[in-house]
Amino acid sequence: MALNEQQAKERLSKLSGWQIDAGELVKTFTFKDFRAALGFVNRVGEAAEAAGHHPDIDIRYNRVRLSLVTHDAGGLTDKDFGLAAQSDGLV
Repeated sequence: MALNEQQAKERLSKLSGWQIDAGELVKTFTFKDFRAALGFVNRVGEAAEAAGHHPDIDIRYNRVRLSLVTHDAGGLTDKDFGLAAQSDGLV
């Protein structure tokens, strides 16, 4: 079930550097080089597979933008905030 705006804002306040943009939970991570960025993408990919929840990933040299939303729920859910927090721990 999608979170309402207040619930999403409460969960967002517990994350660092994430924002809600056009209904998606997004963050851009910066690394020292492409190899480090790619390593992060691979770790996120493994976590996403384990959770059965897949972010949109945009990698540009040393920057990785993650975008999360639960399409089948029609908005942000606890899954999105959980994977966001887990991604932060994978840096």
